[in-house]
Amino acid sequence: MKLRFTISLQNRLALTYILFISGALSVLTLAINLFTSLRFNALIKENIRGKSEEILRVMGDLYQPMKGGFDRLTVEAMGMYFVHEGYIVSLEDAQGEPVWNARSCDMQQCVAVINGIASRMERQFRVNGGIQQQRYPVYYNGKTVGTVRIETYGPFFYSETETHFLTSINRLLLAAGLILTLLSGGIALGLSRSIAKPVLNAAEAARALARVHSRGANPERPVIRIQDQYKTGELRDLSHSINELAAALEAGERRQKQLSADIAHELRTPLTCLQGNVEAMIDGVYKPDKEHLLSCHEEIIRLTHLVEDLHILTGLEWDTIKLNKTRFDLAKLVQAAAEQFRAAAHEKGIALRLNLQESPIEADYDRLKQVFMNLLSNAVKYTDSGRITLSIEKGRHHWDGIIADTGMGIPEGDMPHIFERFYRTDKSRNRSTGGAGIGLTIAAAIVAAHGGTITVEKASPEKGSTGSVFRVAL
Repeated sequence: MKLRFTISLQNRLALTYILFISGALSVLTLAINLFTSLRFNALIKENIRGKSEEILRVMGDLYQPMKGGFDRLTVEAMGMYFVHEGYIVSLEDAQGEPVWNARSCDMQQCVAVINGIASRMERQFRVNGGIQQQRYPVYYNGKTVGTVRIETYGPFFYSETETHFLTSINRLLLAAGLILTLLSGGIALGLSRSIAKPVLNAAEAARALARVHSRGANPERPVIRIQDQYKTGELRDLSHSINELAAALEAGERRQKQLSADIAHELRTPLTCLQGNVEAMIDGVYKPDKEHLLSCHEEIIRLTHLVEDLHILTGLEWDTIKLNKTRFDLAKLVQAAAEQFRAAAHEKGIALRLNLQESPIEADYDRLKQVFMNLLSNAVKYTDSGRITLSIEKGRHHWDGIIADTGMGIPEGDMPHIFERFYRTDKSRNRSTGGAGIGLTIAAAIVAAHGGTITVEKASPEKGSTGSVFRVAL
C-alpha cells in the first residue's frame, strides 16, 4: 500500500517562499562576506606594506651622522613598540654589525606576540601561515647606513583592533541575515495565507455546490457566493468564475424545473382533451362520430409532433443525428421554403419579398430547410400586416440568410431566451399562436450542428419598420 504525502497550498507556498528567501539571503550574505574579506585582506596587506615603510623611515630618522651611528635607546624603544604591533625588528649598521635585535632584547615577548597572532589567524580565521621576513636598506643622504630586518606572520595578519572589527562585521551580517530570514518568513506566511485563502474559499464553495445540487430540488436552498473583489487578477478571476458557475447552476436548475413544468403543460393539454373526448364517448355524451374522432386524432398528432421535435432536438444536442451534407444553392432552398408559406401570407395580406443571390454551400438540405421553415412559420404567425423579406448576403467567410418581418416584434427582455426550450414570449400559451416553444430551439441546434450561428435583433427604426430580423450565418 502506497502512502501519499500531501501538503496544503498555503504550507507549500510558505515553505517555498521561506526556502527561496533563506537561500537568497544565505547566498547574498556569503557573497558580501567573501567580497568584504577579499577587500579587507587586500587593505590589510597594504597596511602591512605601509607599516614596513614606516618602520624603515623611523629607523632612518634615528641615524646620527655626527656620531656615525644610531641612537640605540630610541631604536630599542621604537623596536619594542613595533613588537607589540606584531613586527619583530632588528637593525644592523653599514658594516653588518648588530645595532639592536628585538629577539635578543626580549625573546619571550617576541615569541608571545607571534604565537598570539598565529593562534588568532589559524583558529579564528583559518589562515595557515608562518614567519616571513624582509630586509630593507636604510639610507641617509643617499648613502646606505644600515639594514632593517622585519619579521611578520604571513601572508598577512590582523591586529587585535582589526580582528575585533572583522568579528563585529561578521556578527552583524549573521544577525541581519537571521532577522531578515525571520521577517521574510512572516511575510511569506502572510502572503501564502492571502493567496491560499481565496483558493480554499473557492474549493469549499465548489464542494458546497456539489453537495447542494446533488440533493435535488429544495426551495430553501442557500445561495452560494464568495468574495471576488481581490486585487490579484488571477484570484479575482477564480472567485468570479466560481460565482459564475454557481449562478449558472442555479439558472440551469431553474430552467430544468421550468422545462419539466413546460413539458408537463404541453402534454397535459392534449392528453386532457383526449381523455375528455374518450370519456364522453364512453359515457354516451358524445357519439363516436367522425367529428369527435378527428378531434382526438388532432391531439394525437400534436403529441406526436411534440415527441418528434424533442427527439430531433435531443439527437442534435447529443450529436446522435448525422448530417447528410450535399452541395446546393442556398437561394433555391430559401425560395422553396418561401413558396410553402406564400398562400398563408397572402391570406393575411402580407407581402412576401425575396432578395436572393446565388449562394452555393455544403449542408444538410432537409435540416437546413427545416430551419427556414420554422423561422418563416414564426414570421407569418406573428405578423398581421406589412411584409416579410427574405434575403441572402455574402459575408467574409460565410453566407447570411436573413428573414425580416414587420410583426409585433420581440421584447428586449425575451431576446436572450427565445432559443431556449419551451420559451415563449406568449406567456399565456394561447393556442391561437400554436407551437410548443421548441421550433426556434431546433433551428438553433441545426445551425450550430453546421458550425453556424443564428441571431435575432429588432428591425431598424430608421427604416420606419418594426418587427424582428433573424440572421442565419452558414
